[in-house]
Amino acid sequence: MPGMTSSHFRLCLLAFVLAANVAQADRVDDYLQDEMKQHRIPGLALKVIQSGKAVKTSAYGFANLELKVPVKPETVFEIGSITKQFTAAGILLLAQDGKLSVEDKISQHLQNPPDSWKDIAIRHLLTHTSGIESYTGLDGFELRRHLSQKQFIKAIGARPLQFSPGEAWRYCNTGFNLLGFIIENVSGTNYWAFMNQRLFQPLGMTTTTNRLPALIIPNRASGYEQTNRTWINRDYDLTDVFSAGEIASTVGDLARWNAVLDCESLLSAKTKEIMWTPSRLNNGRATKYGFGWFIDTLDGHKNIGHGGSTSGFSATIQRFPDDQLAIIILTNTDEQLATTLAKKVAAIYFK
Repeated sequence: MPGMTSSHFRLCLLAFVLAANVAQADRVDDYLQDEMKQHRIPGLALKVIQSGKAVKTSAYGFANLELKVPVKPETVFEIGSITKQFTAAGILLLAQDGKLSVEDKISQHLQNPPDSWKDIAIRHLLTHTSGIESYTGLDGFELRRHLSQKQFIKAIGARPLQFSPGEAWRYCNTGFNLLGFIIENVSGTNYWAFMNQRLFQPLGMTTTTNRLPALIIPNRASGYEQTNRTWINRDYDLTDVFSAGEIASTVGDLARWNAVLDCESLLSAKTKEIMWTPSRLNNGRATKYGFGWFIDTLDGHKNIGHGGSTSGFSATIQRFPDDQLAIIILTNTDEQLATTLAKKVAAIYFK
């Protein structure tokens, strides 16, 4: 792995103390427990990191309602679109290795793309400005079908662009699926193998994995949806979200990821600056999205983060770099609440 050694990662992660604090009744507990009751959230795991230390690690409710299994800090939740920042990091690692450029046209690195994609660059996929239609919500992309790269590109490539590349911003899961294929084509290995080799294993993210229903994942949380305020098991006719949203993880593993983002042992300072700079459209107007991250402010505090949701799960990681603060919340509810909860928790910690 060019530019990286295990000792570099250990030195970086030493700055992050995984303190398994016993949660005490406080404003955060009161707030989250009230919200869980109001919104009927089955289970929730929380990690608050301040100045490089885990100052609060808490677990509430149930990972499985039928068996009454409580949530633990080790509980594995689907993290949905938080996956995008890992996919973006994979692309940027390949760029640091000199194997691609974000300015490359995607046609250089994909199998048989349609002519309509000839002006789309990797940068457009990373920033949701490609104009390609998002496949989520369309028929034919279910997990049980598990389309190959060729099949996926043929299916979505038959649909017209929604706008010219760079002309507008529209959230697009298709773009991040294509980035996963680019990682495979350029690295010469499977996306999951690449993620394990370059990210998960070096960072000690030992529980982070593919959310495939067929896999036996210790401490996996069950996902829940609600109909008329009645819990039901989540719909298992899932969309195949691959490199746009298929990672499952824990608050502890995501805290390790957060820690390495404060160092330069994985991504260089220059790379992170590019990743966290809002992209601009062709007319010069700035968006609020970098490479796999939303960039905004909260009550005047700089905020870099991303939420994620899949059937039965809502998750978020929210970083406040000027405050040296990060909030990670994972839940097993279909209501997309995690980011809202995390920002309210952050406000409690703002000085």
